[in-house]
Amino acid sequence: MKKTNRRILIASLSLLSAACSGPMATTESVPVEAGVSKELADYRKQVLSQIAYDISLTIPEQKQQPIMGSEKISFNLSDNSQPLQLDFKESPDHLKQVWLNGEKIEASIAQEHIILPAKYLKKGQNEVKVEFIAGDLSLNRNQDYLYTLLVPDRARTVLPIFDQPNLKATFKLALTLPKTWSALANGTLQDSTVQGMAKTYTFATSDTIPTYLFSFAAGKFSHVQRNIDGVNMHFYHRETDAEKIRESMGPIFQIHRDALTFLEDYTQIPYPFQKFDFVAIPDFQYGGMEHVGAIQYKAASLFLDEGATKDQKISRSNLIAHETAHMWFGDLVTMQWFNDVWMKEVFANFMADKITQVALKDTNFDMKFLVDHFPAAYSIDRTTGANPIRQPLDNLQDAGSLYGSIIYHKAPIMMRQLERLMGEQAFKEGLQEYLKTYAYQNATWPDLIKILDARTPADLQQWNQVWVNEPGRPIFSHTLETANGKIKSLTLTQRGEDGSDRVWPQFFEIALVYPNRTEQLTVDMTNAEVSVQEAIGKDAPQFILFNSTGQGYGVFPVDEKLPEKTYTLQDPVQRASSYINLYENMLNGRAVKPQQLLSLYQKRLTQEQEELNLKLISGQLSDVYWLLLTPQQRQQYAVALEQSLWDAIEAQKASNNKKLLFKAYQSIALTKKAQDQLYKVWQSQTPPSGIKLSEDDYTSLALALAVRDYGTDILEQQQQRIQNPDRKQRLAYLMPALSADVAVRDKFFASLADAENREKESWVASALGYLHHPLRAKTSEKYLPQSLALLEEIQRTGDIFFPFNWLRATLGSYQTTSAARVVREFVAQHPDYNPKLKAKILQAADDLFRAEKLVEQQSGSEEL
Repeated sequence: MKKTNRRILIASLSLLSAACSGPMATTESVPVEAGVSKELADYRKQVLSQIAYDISLTIPEQKQQPIMGSEKISFNLSDNSQPLQLDFKESPDHLKQVWLNGEKIEASIAQEHIILPAKYLKKGQNEVKVEFIAGDLSLNRNQDYLYTLLVPDRARTVLPIFDQPNLKATFKLALTLPKTWSALANGTLQDSTVQGMAKTYTFATSDTIPTYLFSFAAGKFSHVQRNIDGVNMHFYHRETDAEKIRESMGPIFQIHRDALTFLEDYTQIPYPFQKFDFVAIPDFQYGGMEHVGAIQYKAASLFLDEGATKDQKISRSNLIAHETAHMWFGDLVTMQWFNDVWMKEVFANFMADKITQVALKDTNFDMKFLVDHFPAAYSIDRTTGANPIRQPLDNLQDAGSLYGSIIYHKAPIMMRQLERLMGEQAFKEGLQEYLKTYAYQNATWPDLIKILDARTPADLQQWNQVWVNEPGRPIFSHTLETANGKIKSLTLTQRGEDGSDRVWPQFFEIALVYPNRTEQLTVDMTNAEVSVQEAIGKDAPQFILFNSTGQGYGVFPVDEKLPEKTYTLQDPVQRASSYINLYENMLNGRAVKPQQLLSLYQKRLTQEQEELNLKLISGQLSDVYWLLLTPQQRQQYAVALEQSLWDAIEAQKASNNKKLLFKAYQSIALTKKAQDQLYKVWQSQTPPSGIKLSEDDYTSLALALAVRDYGTDILEQQQQRIQNPDRKQRLAYLMPALSADVAVRDKFFASLADAENREKESWVASALGYLHHPLRAKTSEKYLPQSLALLEEIQRTGDIFFPFNWLRATLGSYQTTSAARVVREFVAQHPDYNPKLKAKILQAADDLFRAEKLVEQQSGSEEL
């Protein structure tokens, strides 16, 4: 379709959308059903406006006691012909009294909603008053602190609310707390009064925000205030390690300030909200959450010690930049519906990569982008459960299943390709127009595409279809013809990994590698087959490196000379791209076998000096070792591999590289000699020369020894060494999962059927990783059927990443046919299973299925 005709179509669709956005032309009431259906959300968006919440909560010191609440909800209503549904996902006994426009009405909950009768509603301004007991599901209550985490539809689990992203509102909050507690919320602290052993914080009215961003944290926190270049910031935390506080406090504040400076310049919009504060939460479920005025972070991601690696520092910078970018992308402009949740995440990641490039001067942007995003995106997109970037959503109760590596990692790759297609300046101007047009409002992906489409001659609709609306990745192949030492022709072709004839329009580079030089050519892969005209007439190369800048997406050809020549590539990005492509081809049964890749990486452990590359290949090495070798093969490789790693630790000069290799050694240690070496380090707390280990590192080492049944009291001793009470509790939780006694492990797994024992989701995922460790596989495989049976409840009671983290920690270490059979039988026995959850199962089980196949092939080869 030509561009002119496409714009006529867009204009027609816009008129149709406008016609449909008026009052509903139906007299039928919206059905009352669990969750927040798209039909209910659309109706409420049409009739509700000017929503304001005034909330009071009384938080007792004892976690077991209920939190009493009252609220006043005011709103403008344009249609009072039918009842109005107010969301509250709690048991009926949590709802005490309800008044609507001064009339006391029946306080009841039907299908997670309080029904406001039409006869008490009026056109114009309305007011609802509610007395209730706050729901605990998303209050994350601990003995001496709590915090809300309400994305995507969890606000309704705490209090009555119109819980959908396009009903933005203001929030006024009063918290009555134990006298020794402090608190922060979306609004600025306006007043504080003390009465007896309690105090009340009154917060000013918040900015206009979506319900999933309403937030507060309260408890025993340390408070730090700093003003950097005119920006006042308050930071709350529970860290007790003096070294971590000393090393981290300056960078934490400075990175936030640098991120704000970059985003204000890039968007040409000043920081759009009244305050900019943040809090570090022990064992937070995510890396961070972008609450306006009260950003939440996982404490371990912010607080680093002197021995932190370059990668850890980059990750911290990227995390802070990500959450800061959300202030514009997601908070200022919010998606209309959670089918576009990926939009806020892609721009947060996309901007974070740009910010970190500026904030940390010694970072290699292309390297970081490649290593961060491509392996994670491929890990999902290669599976039979792969999902597109933009997914349909009928009810908000399923919104959590939309999250994952596709929106966090494939989407930034897509966006970088779009920026390259349009040009950086045109793309930037398009984003600025988008933010200014929809500031403090809601928008959709088509809204943005319409703005960007006007700034490029490219056909964005066709481009959008395969990149955004469809899953999967291409597989590339090539044909090279040479004559008389010159290239006669070079042709590249692509097809879908699923065998389809789809085309992913994209730019990438190939490198013609010669003994004394490298020539790089850009490929515009617009069609299924492309002739690289620029290559014709050039000298025949020693070999060709495909995707040499690491920006192309898909599985690229591997030149037969590449495996042994990777060390000759001077550009670390080229080496990273080679490592990733070798691994992906190996998983597809092409180019190299697992043992060959293992041997190649053994050689590279000393030769590779780039930290991010060393992290990449040591991680791949560990995966191959545990997942793609049989137990017998592992025994054969163990001595040589352990020695290679220890030799590399001693040979590498950079302390970060040494630490990465030590972590890899800890991961693969199988022989008694290696385990004795690790125990010696743990017991004496004297690491190899040039390495600095923290308390967390020694805890990790103790856990690694425990899962190998090395001694009986290692974990007890380590617990005594830990000073921080939050970290002590974490280790205490993990200990039964690492017990040498199978009966104790059985009891621990059985306890996970109780939601109360799954409250600390990061603890659960860690425990499952040890429970299902390859060294425990024979006794833990029996847990798989029940683990899958629990998945639907895990989704109902857990936060957005927990279902997949549960599955990945459960299935990620198996390689046997019997384990694969459990998964296949479960899927076959549940034909009507939630399709999004089924996709998560297939995603998490993909490594298992591939391992099963590759291990069988290797066993067959050995028999021959």
